[in-house]
Amino acid sequence: MQALILAGGKGTRLRPLTVYTPKPVVPVCNRPFLLYQLDTLKRAGVTDITLSLSYQPHKIEELLGDGSDFGVRLDYTVEPQPLGTAGAYKFAEDLLREPTVVFNGDIVTDLDLRAAVREHNERKAVATVVLAPVENPSVYGVVETGEDGRVRSFSEKPRADEVSVNTINAGTYILDPKVLDLIPAGESYSFEYDLFPDLLQRGERFYAHVPRGAYWLDIGAPARYLQVHHDILAGRVGGIQLKKRRGECDLATVAEVDELSLLGDDCTVKPGAQIINSVLGEGVHVEEKARVENSVVWPHTRIGAGAHLSNAVVGRGCHIGRSAQVGAGAVLGDKTSLSDYTQTGGAL
Repeated sequence: MQALILAGGKGTRLRPLTVYTPKPVVPVCNRPFLLYQLDTLKRAGVTDITLSLSYQPHKIEELLGDGSDFGVRLDYTVEPQPLGTAGAYKFAEDLLREPTVVFNGDIVTDLDLRAAVREHNERKAVATVVLAPVENPSVYGVVETGEDGRVRSFSEKPRADEVSVNTINAGTYILDPKVLDLIPAGESYSFEYDLFPDLLQRGERFYAHVPRGAYWLDIGAPARYLQVHHDILAGRVGGIQLKKRRGECDLATVAEVDELSLLGDDCTVKPGAQIINSVLGEGVHVEEKARVENSVVWPHTRIGAGAHLSNAVVGRGCHIGRSAQVGAGAVLGDKTSLSDYTQTGGAL
């Protein structure tokens, strides 16, 4: 069994966070996001992994290398132009000789992948799509199945009045190599709009796997990016254990840092400052009586005395002035500078 991670997206919905940092390696609890997907694959014994890249590929390759530091073997393909999800799979076919797990590159999940692969094999499926129940399925690909688990219909982003089930395409597929023969080479081709409807029309053995109680979240928008941090801090994501929530930091004895918060190395937290249910990256400096709550702060940002961050995401190397108010929904890109007493916020 091999794996392909579709990691070529520009992360448009996560801007300005992804202007300098490709979405697949944005920090999640101070680790590059892709490492969580590598962990999911490793737990299932899948260590031969190809990354399909497009946007700022050199930054991802420099960070992850050949994968040996993370217990896997990584290969890379770089699309000459966007080829769609299935087109990217086809483009990597020279590296894919076995049944392949395909991950969308913006999903956090604690899926039991071994169970999904086992069910795929028992059914002798040509393709298996993993499903997840959600509250608002109309913004995703809605999948209906029969009692035997076979996919009956696949509707990408249907109107709300067309939705009869809440199970959606969770962005994880298990595909037999013969599927590659159904995808045209060098063309933009989609799993959701092209390949899956074609499999249904051909009557292929196309099944769904519905995990029980698995965590699933698409981090592609700021609100969900912030949410996954809160979920990991609270221990709601299986398979992710934060063994060390305090790096080598300079914490004043009268500063308040709650048990949930995660601080990277070289952070400084001055007297009277409060860190509550938040993540601080490496080298973040928090001045006297500043308050950071329910927020994510990327490395080497400085937060001025008396400033208040709440439900915000702050990029690398920012400067938050004295007594500034960064309110719910604020997303600040790298190297943003807010003057003293600034008040800002917005919808995530």
